[in-house]
Amino acid sequence: MQQFASDNYAGMCPEALAYLEKANGGHVPAYGEDPYTEEVCERFREIFKHDCEVFFVFNGTAANSLALSTYCKPYHSVICSEFAHIETDECGAPEFFSHGSKILTATGEQGRLGYEGIASVVHKRSDVHYPKPKVVSVTQATELGTVYDLNQLRNVQRAAQDFDLKIHMDGARFANALAELKASPAEITHEVGVDVLCLGGTKNGLAVGDAVIFFNRDDAAEFDYRCKQSGQLASKMRFISAQWLGILENDAWLKYGEHANNCAIQFETELKKIDELELLFPRQANSVFVNLPVHAREGLAAKGWRFYTFIGAGGVRLMCSWNTQPESITNFIRDLKSLL
Repeated sequence: MQQFASDNYAGMCPEALAYLEKANGGHVPAYGEDPYTEEVCERFREIFKHDCEVFFVFNGTAANSLALSTYCKPYHSVICSEFAHIETDECGAPEFFSHGSKILTATGEQGRLGYEGIASVVHKRSDVHYPKPKVVSVTQATELGTVYDLNQLRNVQRAAQDFDLKIHMDGARFANALAELKASPAEITHEVGVDVLCLGGTKNGLAVGDAVIFFNRDDAAEFDYRCKQSGQLASKMRFISAQWLGILENDAWLKYGEHANNCAIQFETELKKIDELELLFPRQANSVFVNLPVHAREGLAAKGWRFYTFIGAGGVRLMCSWNTQPESITNFIRDLKSLL
């Protein structure tokens, strides 16, 4: 039974699994000195058309927290959306790894930060008693299933330039954003001022492993030491990096992102046909947010369906993954209609 609680429920995609098996043969150097890691780093440089510095960690919490701690001293702060994962779901990890820098939230339209929201936080206070803003963090795609288009990203860039801020991008669902925008990876990262991208792999078919991509090599100085000290330096790094080779080859990561988005479109289309329901946000990536009556939520849970209700604005989040099957959506809609 396929579920819609999270795209982390899905297993490994066949491309990643095949490369994982391939990497298991023979002996290769440890701690990232292997040929798989070297090759995938060069592949990222080709994809982003930039001489970026690439690191691999086990998960998104580590990627975001270590990246932010690179820029933040304990008396600094990070500006993000009130719905941002680094604020709501990282258990204080960004503050922990930066030894005390503070998360400051700003309001924005449908989970996206804009110039005005960033400015309001920066201008709130400028005295020594207020944690000095150092980084603005954007999530692409956002926690509400929306994406930043190029103009919106340029507004964030303008704010970062005006207020001397670094730009961090939480790209846990970056492939889904690319599929929606029909843009190149370069266009929505370093070309609009993004300094560091935390690129998610587990939500796109990997078993484990996120990439931290610095577009300014000077910013990445000694980041390897941060990874080691925090327990994020994999001794058998090839088992992370080889998976990435699998999904980057033949653009499988983009195909899977588009597939998940298309499944969410199917979900949205079917839900809109039900008069009793209200969709909360426009679908722009691989999730749909809908208000469901309490009895419908309970009934669906009793039938074995799993979904989150604590993300977003109190509704139900239905998340599609790289291997969601259309018939699973059909079955969910059937059960929902029977309860309504």
